[in-house]
Amino acid sequence: MKKKLILFMPSMEGGGVEKNFILVSNYLAKKLADISIITASKRYIKKFDKKINIICPKSSYWDNLTRRAKYVICLFLLIFELKKRRQIVVFCFQANIYCIILCKLFKTKIIVRSNSSPSGWSKNLIKIFIYKKVLRMADKIMVNSLKFKKQFKNRFNLKTKCIYNPLNIKEISKLSKKNIKENFFDKTKLKIINIGRFVDQKDHLTLLNAINHLKKKINLKLIIIGGGPNKKKIFNYIKSNNLTKIVKIKNFTHNPYPYFLKADLFILSSLFEGLPNVLLESLALNKFVISSNCPTGPSEILDNGKGGLLFKVGNYKDLASKISFFNYKRKECDKKLQYAKKRLHRFDYHKNLQKYYDLVKSMM
Repeated sequence: MKKKLILFMPSMEGGGVEKNFILVSNYLAKKLADISIITASKRYIKKFDKKINIICPKSSYWDNLTRRAKYVICLFLLIFELKKRRQIVVFCFQANIYCIILCKLFKTKIIVRSNSSPSGWSKNLIKIFIYKKVLRMADKIMVNSLKFKKQFKNRFNLKTKCIYNPLNIKEISKLSKKNIKENFFDKTKLKIINIGRFVDQKDHLTLLNAINHLKKKINLKLIIIGGGPNKKKIFNYIKSNNLTKIVKIKNFTHNPYPYFLKADLFILSSLFEGLPNVLLESLALNKFVISSNCPTGPSEILDNGKGGLLFKVGNYKDLASKISFFNYKRKECDKKLQYAKKRLHRFDYHKNLQKYYDLVKSMM
């Protein structure tokens, strides 16, 4: 009997992980006969290949609940599937620890994909001990950057497989051509964009502090696209620091690429990442990048500063200095941008999706 592949992704919130998940799922659907997805996020179902069997709650009620609640319902859905048959391979993109324990109880093979640097979630010895013991039980562990791979080796003594995020430059270019009405950047010398969930990890306050520091020195404007629990905190900062004419907040959109084209510069201010898609997408659309030198991903994408500018995590003065450098040294920065674009071949769409398939095939 041929094995069935179950892709496990309880909560889809529209970020880079979700984009990769949709790309990988649809690619694997072309290669495999029996493939299912377990999720509690019904709003994304139409984005998947019709060949994929979507296993999710009948009610859309779960879409509006917390990520933890979605984990619970999807773990129960996984139990029902594991009870039906033994010939299953699970590829987990979320809730790795819970999913590993469940699969091992049912003697099922599991691949886990870790999405963000351990720097963001291994803060105490007990947690490190649990992750080290449980992750070791997975049959395969996948990460998306070489520095990420090195962290897993150093912190947990675990072997991992590195597969870069697949970058579909043609599709991004096509989507960027959609016409949008956006006059906020008009008559502005320096146009900046940031995209990311409004959560502590993305550290929007460091970005806003840098903008506040520069507002009287440089004619600039910033658009931030996103949504999340820190939205009110961000709005309050903008209002209290008289930045309402300089900073604009736009709600999350599935196609942010037309906004990239209107900007000069993309800034990532994260405390930690995995391999941030937005940096790859910025470079694909010929936009210069300034990023925090956070673990992991940015320094790897930008070749330690050869392909962009890196600032110290959480240091708004360093970021302000880098923004100022870009504003006054455009020609020098353009050379870095052209270097970074030449290095995008590492993230080739077809090459990296094939690596995903090879990883799954080795378990079937």
